[in-house]
Amino acid sequence: MRVFFRIMSNNNWPELILEEWQDTLATVHMWTQIVGKIRMKQTSLINHWWNVPLYVSARGMTTSPMPYEDRIFEIEFDFIDHKLRIDCSDGALTSLDLRPQTVADFYKELMSALNGLGIDIKIWTMPVEVPSPFSAVREAIHFDQDQVHKSYDADHVNRFWRALVNIDEVFKEFRSRFVGKVSPAHFWWGSFDHAVTRFSGRPAPPREGADKITVEAYSHEVISHGWWPGGNGFQASFYAYAAPEPAGFGEAKVKPDGAFYSKDVNEFFLPYDAVRKSSSPENTLMDFCQSTYESGANLGNWDRKALER
Repeated sequence: MRVFFRIMSNNNWPELILEEWQDTLATVHMWTQIVGKIRMKQTSLINHWWNVPLYVSARGMTTSPMPYEDRIFEIEFDFIDHKLRIDCSDGALTSLDLRPQTVADFYKELMSALNGLGIDIKIWTMPVEVPSPFSAVREAIHFDQDQVHKSYDADHVNRFWRALVNIDEVFKEFRSRFVGKVSPAHFWWGSFDHAVTRFSGRPAPPREGADKITVEAYSHEVISHGWWPGGNGFQASFYAYAAPEPAGFGEAKVKPDGAFYSKDVNEFFLPYDAVRKSSSPENTLMDFCQSTYESGANLGNWDRKALER
């Protein structure tokens, strides 16, 4: 039996120049952390923290439904009409305007809106995974005290989301070619990147001194692919890494020509613009995902015949 894969053809890949929207990027990063922490608080742990990320939706990004007492609710960032929408299974709903405002004000408004719907949730108000080499946030400030991050450029946020829609399609297509254990295509609000991760099925060697977050995340061998929108002078890029990294991975020949390996972080990178400006962005990104996966899987002795379609 032959398996056919859908050919994608969406050339509307928006331009994203970090310097034009990095203040907005930093603010939205903190807003998504607040919403993401609500999801983490309300959901049970799924292997490798898969209960934590957000998902690309038809209008922005969503938590997906979360339980609260005898009902469920969902929080969605609408990056078309620029609203934060909260929907409940009993029909109650409310929305907040996404506009230039401090993280502290956003936190206060969101918690007040939840209370108005009869939802009382407490989260740890300190951001995670910031500052970092690829983050637009330069200082971690408690959400309820953050008067620094307050920008919202609606046009650039919409561009960011439209890029995510295109990337999400490719990642889901790439995911469909793997029959082994594989993560959803999901958005990590901590590191602010969209990713999909394949697993060999074998446990990974223990990481001495690792915190419980890392231990859970990398308990098994993985090859992961993702996209950062940029930060700290680092323009938007795709990445690929293997953990643990097999010998020779950094010297592997991968596609396309613009891809390169960084010894500083032990990952392959491909600039977003190299994909956006190519004659077929979807095929260019798929080549990057497939070639880096094949290099890692072959060098790591993965059972590819059993894991792939």
